[in-house]
Amino acid sequence: MGPLSDIKVVELAGLGPAPFCGMLLADMGADVVRVDRVVAGDLGIAFPVDYDLRNRNKRSVALDLKAPEGLASCLRLIAQADVLIEGFRPGVAERLGLGPDAAMEKNPALVYGRGTGWGQDGPLAQAAGHDINYIAITGALNAIGPADGPPVPPLNLIGDYGGGALYLAFGILCALNEARRSGHGQVVDAAMVDGVTSLMTVFHALRQTGGYDGVRGHNTLDGGAPYYGVYETADGKYMAVGAIEGRFYAKLLEGLEIDPESLPAQNDRSGWPEIKRRLAARFLEKTRVEWCAIFDGGDACVSPVLAIDEVAGYPHNAERGMFVDHDGVSHPRPAPRLSATPGEVKRRSPHPGEHSREVLAAWGFAAEDVERGEREGWCKQSD
Repeated sequence: MGPLSDIKVVELAGLGPAPFCGMLLADMGADVVRVDRVVAGDLGIAFPVDYDLRNRNKRSVALDLKAPEGLASCLRLIAQADVLIEGFRPGVAERLGLGPDAAMEKNPALVYGRGTGWGQDGPLAQAAGHDINYIAITGALNAIGPADGPPVPPLNLIGDYGGGALYLAFGILCALNEARRSGHGQVVDAAMVDGVTSLMTVFHALRQTGGYDGVRGHNTLDGGAPYYGVYETADGKYMAVGAIEGRFYAKLLEGLEIDPESLPAQNDRSGWPEIKRRLAARFLEKTRVEWCAIFDGGDACVSPVLAIDEVAGYPHNAERGMFVDHDGVSHPRPAPRLSATPGEVKRRSPHPGEHSREVLAAWGFAAEDVERGEREGWCKQSD
């Protein structure tokens, strides 16, 4: 059933960290009901419904929140929930009549999770933005990329999902634990700028101790060090090297058949360009497959850089079953793995309103009220 099988979540359909956070909770067994619009709105990058994996394991109810009975129905769901998730700009939920005051009046023990980019206050709180903007003002974006080029956007992994959804889920579970102890809910303000700044904790520490000079591509973990970076192979593919510790660096040079005495010392920064040149030249002498045969399973910390279509078939990933098939769609397996109550993919992503009748009935709505809602247009059941 999953470790969160006794948790009921209402998720207001939106963008950014909110749907991914809902997926994380649903993967672990929470009953996540997504409240979609009766008329589809602009929710950013469009996915075919079956492939919007962020909505797997959820059920969907379609309500018109601008109609009095649609709003009242949503509040009725919230009154029975443990958690509410919303990802609107500050003030939008309040204008809809679904802000924390209105929701927690109905349900004082409610955990009200708010996922935004800039946070609920501050000069930028009402500004539009996306992952790249949020990681820009936290120093994370400036730290990623080559020394001789501009910063490189790391997909939208750091802001939306790392600093946003994961911190939102963590905050919700913290607040839920407190609510179950005290009987009092609270608001979780999960701003991506806060989460990403937290993710950068180690680098703020290194900056203050001289271990990070703040210049992109000059440091141990940003591609500056020759033993922590990516090298092209003879077939135009790449190998990733992370041989930081001396014993692992020795294994790297052994696999490359490079005499360490012919190189500058590993941590002599003045010698890093020469070491990098030698390693790059050597990696170009063999294909990625040939280097894998030399390094796989060893302690040199060398791995192939895989394209997304290669991930599932890589022997280690395949052995661990990192992907599961559900209704013909491939899903990354829920993580992390729990030994007794693991998460699972049980349900494909729903069409908006697919479960309106089912959910409303299960949550105590009379059938005639649901039927009336469909006739009057404030509730919709999709085919």
